[in-house]
Amino acid sequence: MRKTAALLLCLLPLLASAAELSGRVVGIADGDTFTLLTAEREQIKIRLAEIDAPERGQPYGNRARQELADLVFQKPVRVEVQTTDRYGRTVGRPYVGELDVCAEMVRRGAAWVYRRYLRDRSLLADEKAAREAERGIWGLTEARNMPPWEWRRSGNQESAPNGCNIKGNIGKGGTRIYHVPGSSSYGPTRIDESKGERWFCSEEEARAAGWRPPR
Repeated sequence: MRKTAALLLCLLPLLASAAELSGRVVGIADGDTFTLLTAEREQIKIRLAEIDAPERGQPYGNRARQELADLVFQKPVRVEVQTTDRYGRTVGRPYVGELDVCAEMVRRGAAWVYRRYLRDRSLLADEKAAREAERGIWGLTEARNMPPWEWRRSGNQESAPNGCNIKGNIGKGGTRIYHVPGSSSYGPTRIDESKGERWFCSEEEARAAGWRPPR
């Protein structure tokens, strides 16, 4: 019994560290996804938990990305890990010092509370305050203020995972070209994953996989 207790005490720090990551933010994909560079030089894609920011192709999408960059880019960040999503991204609550980044994005009106995955119900009060003050997305007209989960479901972004909206197309002759949101070729391009086409979370990822930008 004593040996078991001693073993558990030894394992506690390891268990705690496994549920927390720290490092510096080196990339911003959109308003709820960034890349964390750890002290071990490992790059980890982080998806902010419990909130959903406008996609880059949506109204306020670029501004939401700027808001997240203002909060975390090139800053030391601690991430309380919750889970890993089906795209392999680490889902968690990031903190810059004592600042809760998820809550701050909601307070600024740069993200919705993602009710499907909500754990911290205090975020609802932050969202209500932002909505009443008409901050950020809440200052948009009703027609332009569409939650991103509805926008994705409507087909505007096909089956792209949140934060991974760069289209990796394979053209005639096997030419691999990626298209970023906002480019003239982005809208008409459709992704057929059965043909080897795919989505990327960043241009760096696309280039590393053998895709190039349009000429």
